[in-house]
Amino acid sequence: MVLKVAILGCGKIADAHVEQARATGLAEVVAVCDRERMMAEQLALRYGVPGVYDDLGDLLRNHHVDVVHIATPPGTHVGLAAAAAAAGCHVSVETPAASTADDADELTRVVPGARRKLAANLLYTFETPTLELLAAIEKGEIGEVVHVDATYGYDLAGAYGVAVLSDPNHWVHSLPGKLFHNVLDHITCKLALLLPPGRPVVACRTLRRRPAIGQPVVDGLHDELRCELEVSGVTASIMISAHARPVGHLMRVFGTRGSMSLDYLARTAIRVPAQTQPGAVGRLGISMNLARSHRRAARLNIRRFMRSEFHFFQGMRELLQRFYRSILDGSADVIPMEVISSSCHMIDSIVAATRAGTGLQEGR
Repeated sequence: MVLKVAILGCGKIADAHVEQARATGLAEVVAVCDRERMMAEQLALRYGVPGVYDDLGDLLRNHHVDVVHIATPPGTHVGLAAAAAAAGCHVSVETPAASTADDADELTRVVPGARRKLAANLLYTFETPTLELLAAIEKGEIGEVVHVDATYGYDLAGAYGVAVLSDPNHWVHSLPGKLFHNVLDHITCKLALLLPPGRPVVACRTLRRRPAIGQPVVDGLHDELRCELEVSGVTASIMISAHARPVGHLMRVFGTRGSMSLDYLARTAIRVPAQTQPGAVGRLGISMNLARSHRRAARLNIRRFMRSEFHFFQGMRELLQRFYRSILDGSADVIPMEVISSSCHMIDSIVAATRAGTGLQEGR
């Protein structure tokens, strides 16, 4: 059976939804929809999609659809997901899954409440570094998680930064956390897998460095975030940076039995070697063990490259394959509802901490 899929919201990310849905071999994109009909028409023309709409209700009345992908701004997700689920559709939402934690709780209630499945495009939870980390934790190789250090970089001169900074009406400006809100889920979704259940204690600092590097600022947006979280004695630190180079997406997990260093750009998950011999010989052994681990990771990535599994949206493709299969065979949710909710609650806590002025700083 091939699932019939509709894409709701035809901005830039919609192309990835069409491409990766098709690449799973489990779905056919039958319709696209955007309130700006021209955008829907352009997307349909690019990919040869037969159905074009500017209203979700019209789409659902005229097409049999199994899954609706919602790629609209976060504040619209709950209402659209509720309408799709009420019509009998399973739902995949872009991230952030919701603009507030309350909305996330409603989203994770209303779709399952209609006996439909929900997934959020938390693609980094299905990237190979995360999968390898979770496998190591499952085997007991890490022990209990003690601390997580997570870094996410973005380039304000890149497509994301240019789109947001050049358009004061861009939907990112309406998010409570502004620039950071749209990327925080790339970190919090992974923390939700690693930290104990519960609401975190949070301390944050935001900075604006652009004046310091000679760039004019007309938007008032801060572009650097530093954050510390603690849940039941397990801690995490977050750095989101527009200025650190090279732009990175990194995570290091410290456990009671071992630690791992993850690089999401290089697609590597490296066990941090312990010193097993004393003195200089032991220190040399650490570097040699690291070199062997990186060679092993490089060989794995070459094989993934040869299998066409090394593209930018590989995590999204893996997520959609598992999501569609869970629909077809009735298996468990690919992303537990508590992970979607917890990720959004962490974002809420972080945004609240920055708004409360906990260490709020202007760059100098």
